[in-house]
Amino acid sequence: MAFHVEGLVAIVVFYLAILAVGIWAAWKTKNTGSEGDRSEAIIVGGRDIGLLVGGFTMTATWVGGGYINGTAEAVYVPDYGLAWAQAPIGYSLSLILGGLFFAKPMRSKGYVTMLDPFQQLYGKRMGGLLFIPALMGEMFWAAAIFSALGATISVIIDINVNISVIISALIATMYTLVGGLYSVAYTDVVQLFCIFLGLWISVPFAMSHPAVTDIGLTAVHQVYQAPWLGSINSLDIYTWLDNFFLLTLGGIPWQAYFQRVLSSSSATYAQVLSFLAAFGCLVMAIPAVLIGAIGASTAWNQTEYGVPDPKSKKEADMILPIVLQYLCPVYISFFGLGAVSAAVMSSADSSILSASSMFARNIYQLSFRQNASDREIVWVMRITVLLFGASATAMALLASSVYGLWYLSSDLVYIIIFPQLLCVLFIKGTNTYGAIAGYLFGLVLRITGGEPYLYLQPLIFYPGWYQDDNNLYIQRFPFKTLAMLSAFFTNVIVSYLAKYLFESGTLPPKLDFLDAVVARYSREHMDKATLVKSDNIVLNELAPVNPRHSLTLSSTFTNKEAFNYVDSSPELSNTEDN
Repeated sequence: MAFHVEGLVAIVVFYLAILAVGIWAAWKTKNTGSEGDRSEAIIVGGRDIGLLVGGFTMTATWVGGGYINGTAEAVYVPDYGLAWAQAPIGYSLSLILGGLFFAKPMRSKGYVTMLDPFQQLYGKRMGGLLFIPALMGEMFWAAAIFSALGATISVIIDINVNISVIISALIATMYTLVGGLYSVAYTDVVQLFCIFLGLWISVPFAMSHPAVTDIGLTAVHQVYQAPWLGSINSLDIYTWLDNFFLLTLGGIPWQAYFQRVLSSSSATYAQVLSFLAAFGCLVMAIPAVLIGAIGASTAWNQTEYGVPDPKSKKEADMILPIVLQYLCPVYISFFGLGAVSAAVMSSADSSILSASSMFARNIYQLSFRQNASDREIVWVMRITVLLFGASATAMALLASSVYGLWYLSSDLVYIIIFPQLLCVLFIKGTNTYGAIAGYLFGLVLRITGGEPYLYLQPLIFYPGWYQDDNNLYIQRFPFKTLAMLSAFFTNVIVSYLAKYLFESGTLPPKLDFLDAVVARYSREHMDKATLVKSDNIVLNELAPVNPRHSLTLSSTFTNKEAFNYVDSSPELSNTEDN
């Protein structure tokens, strides 16, 4: 394939435009945030993101390179088809459920990151544990889509894959570094517009190519391959359901989503943004579905691509750029390439910022440097944006199974963080003991179930397992959802058991080494005692009372606006120190 100067020029112009918008957004909002909360302005954009920009940035967070390329691939592959293209429906439902049940309680209490409620209720140790799967999910996702972008660009303009990955990562990291959420949000508006316009312009040209058969015919009849509508075998129904629940429920507990929720000007706006993004995800999937259907309806031997077809060459994952390259005019394929690169960058920048935000606030500030100045936190965020961006780039260039690592880490987000989020927001009485037990039990069940993408063999063989042609064990049983439910019920049962054992006196208070039950219970009654108000009683003379956190730490969870929303009951008001 010849080197295409026009394609390179188109990519350079597009990248410079995105960088210019990101820097403009940073300059426009450089004075946002008072002297003491500049770091919060970078993380949640001063909590003044409007409906238009908010709707675009939340949609662009999900409509990434994996979403566009993956949807087209699922429709194209004969063994799957549209029936297995679960991401559009799954992520849309995820956003709807997030808006209905999770956006309002998170936004109304004034949290800054997704991990805040965990550290507020379960303490900094548990917050650190939950940071691990959250970080893995964000980093491996960014690495996977950088890798996909490099391969996509190399298909169309025949440029070195490593160079395209490094340049793309540098651009995304640079404007994220200078502007935080503001730059990410405003560039998302431009990127989403380019995705929509670029793919929709490409579809009519590809569909009118002489080698393409009517997609209405190939949807239900076998022409060049099995119908692209696809089907679900009775043996695979449980696998389909397991993956669907993973997308729908596992798509909620991501910092990239809650960063947009928490940046909204009100809890109601946060809910509306979620619903707008759900609609946007469905609309943006339509051209990707059509491109996958076009790929399945093409006689590739009548094109410059030749034989064998993409699936036989094991290039099915690149069907979208292949359609752009061989079924569209040159200038249209370059415009479509800009759309694909936009999709990738709109997700990569969100992941890098999310990882940096959680580390700077929940690990560095709340766990190690509770008295750190706002300027110090801002610099920690900038350094970690560079480090995480470089790490994602390195993994994209060096790791041979980035997608396998991302599949496993996204499973951990579903199995570990989602049940913990349910408990911390909706189940009163859960504590650190239950959270740790649920975390470990869910992790063990997931790892022992195996992972074919990483060639990890299972230790537990669930009903319906089989060996494929590569001697890999495949689980048909929905063991991921089983692990998630097991983690949830383990958290609840162990929490209430620990609460009963300590409060009934069965276990002595000294065994409450995590201060998860006795300290909270004692303080709850201490606050009601009139002796505390007497001047001759010093708090540290009350042996059962052992507050673990400084005033600085607990106050970080109480935004000024949160006083208008938080319940004043003793159960809620005394969870900050646990």
